[in-house]
Amino acid sequence: MSSTITLKSDVILGVVPTHIKFVGGLVPDDDGKLPRDDHGTLIVVSEMAHLCQASPVKIGAVQISTFPGVAASDTDDMISGLRELDLEIHIIMMVGGANPLNPADEDKVVELLSDGINTAKKYGITNVASTSFEEWMSGAPAKEGAEYDAAVEQLAKVHARVYNDCNIADSCIEHWHLEFLRGIEFATFTNIPKAWKVIERANQIVGSKFFLLMVDAAHCGDSGLTIPENESAIAELAAANEMGLFHASAKTTRGCLTTDDGWIGALLASAAKTGQLKHAFVELFHHEDVALETLRDAVDGHGVDTTDGRSYSEVVIDGLVDVGRRLNNLKARGLL
Repeated sequence: MSSTITLKSDVILGVVPTHIKFVGGLVPDDDGKLPRDDHGTLIVVSEMAHLCQASPVKIGAVQISTFPGVAASDTDDMISGLRELDLEIHIIMMVGGANPLNPADEDKVVELLSDGINTAKKYGITNVASTSFEEWMSGAPAKEGAEYDAAVEQLAKVHARVYNDCNIADSCIEHWHLEFLRGIEFATFTNIPKAWKVIERANQIVGSKFFLLMVDAAHCGDSGLTIPENESAIAELAAANEMGLFHASAKTTRGCLTTDDGWIGALLASAAKTGQLKHAFVELFHHEDVALETLRDAVDGHGVDTTDGRSYSEVVIDGLVDVGRRLNNLKARGLL
């Protein structure tokens, strides 16, 4: 449809299409092939085409998950299909089968991240992201004291090595946004202050403000810190020029944004006040995604069906309208 809500700020509104499920939507099969619909179109492309047509607010960007080993022809189809929709493409690199905190796994982690970086370079993508702080759902104890300091140094070393090995300084890539996760998903790097240390150290090594820390409202909400504590951390992060993109996602349920209990509004406003908010992405997860079953089993309240009779596409569109209106009113109030 024609957009009926005009975005009035310079913030680019986007979608992280995790609502189509990792298994059956985003993850390649054993042959490296990505899921396609009955018409032979990649599901991620057909869903973004549907959202772009149906949303009353313009979608300007998409952040897609990338996995090592995807067939080159499918990656070509995905990138070209999304660009035909006039979308700015971001990628979030998925790292599995290796622990970024373990020096013995360093070469493997560098290999996996380099694969994603080289994909970004091939297609002229300017913003990449990853959740490469630690192994997902490891069950490991939280690192403290000297162990925490060593973990920060190892992570900074790994990411700086990828930066240098892939010659990122002379590439199209402008920023790498690292995303911390909630407790249980991660053990140590579960809030802004803890994760920020890695960003600071990595930037010291490469000599620029290349690495940024993503602000995800859901992970902040489940971090154990209060809204005021997160607001203060966001202000400090931005003052150091190390604040990355924003994820508008509901804490705990990771479903409809109406389940978020105020976190998105408060933290979006905090990010806006810094003057450094460039991108805001709506992100929901499907409550029956097989890939997230272990997380649903581990976290009370995660995976609740919050659709309330709507399709997931409709729930995402409602989120886009909500965040679009918030951005417009932040602009009207002089906060953007």
